[in-house]
Amino acid sequence: MSKNILAAVYERHGNPADVLHVESRPWPTPAQGEAIVKMRAAPINPADLNQIEGKYPIRSELPAIPGFEGAGIVVDLGANDTSVAAGALVILPHNVGTWREAVAVKADQLVAVPTGIEPVHAAMLKINPMTAWRLLHDYVNLQKGDWLIQNAANSAAARAVIQIAHELGYKSVNVVRRAELIDELHAEGGDVVLVDGENLRDEVKAETSGAPIRLGLNAVGGDSALRLANCLASGSTMVTYGAMSLQALKIPNGLLIFKDLRFRGIWINKWYDNATPAQRMEAFQPLFEMAKRGLLKTKVEKAYPLSEAKAAVTHAAQGKRSGKIIFKFE
Repeated sequence: MSKNILAAVYERHGNPADVLHVESRPWPTPAQGEAIVKMRAAPINPADLNQIEGKYPIRSELPAIPGFEGAGIVVDLGANDTSVAAGALVILPHNVGTWREAVAVKADQLVAVPTGIEPVHAAMLKINPMTAWRLLHDYVNLQKGDWLIQNAANSAAARAVIQIAHELGYKSVNVVRRAELIDELHAEGGDVVLVDGENLRDEVKAETSGAPIRLGLNAVGGDSALRLANCLASGSTMVTYGAMSLQALKIPNGLLIFKDLRFRGIWINKWYDNATPAQRMEAFQPLFEMAKRGLLKTKVEKAYPLSEAKAAVTHAAQGKRSGKIIFKFE
């Protein structure tokens, strides 16, 4: 094994392409209770870019290695550690910094991935599919045939919502900004796909035959979130998990008084921190089952080696991509 690893590092906050550089570090050694994971794949998520910019609630001590998500192979274990096997493909916790070739991690924080799931697929199950699973389970008790509505429906998390909802027998209204996404999202299992606009409420009513919609999922904020809220039935819940428009949620008093809507939020890192290892494994099981059947695959636009980290983060910061930008390790 090489005595050194490459790692992407930033020493100050700022534009990721300006402040990120790649440096050589010593190969890690496991303390007791730790495993050494040789990385196989790690995505570049919006939260990673926000953290490097200094705009994220979690600020690592500087210099820091970014990367909230990733998967790799256990290649070494500390003394007497039996919580994970050497050779296992594992999903890493969100607080270790995955943009490096190898990392020492507390073994009991790793989630072992069953055979039949590719490392690139496993590397992107923890944030978006898990967020989608929690959005569909923790806020409104949906039954088969019930409707939900979501904006930013072509995002990775929303595509996971579409597939999981379809699997569980829920019906989804999916709001997008570009008409060319309609067929694609229908093909993934979206029941109704509509382009966002002033007549959204009437269009939703027509498409759903006026069925009550009790769950709204908001990743945009601003006017889009308000149009979503207007589509919800009385006593419904809207859960915010993103703010793509960077606009605040402005809710008219009438929607609260006459419709008694509930507004909630989710931050998957928090759920992950508060869950026991057993709860984490239990939540991953249905995601693994779906992943084995080829579902919940996050589309990848381009894979970069870690040595090209600057080019990779520049690419990831561009809008209108057809998929994620990821790091792939040899």
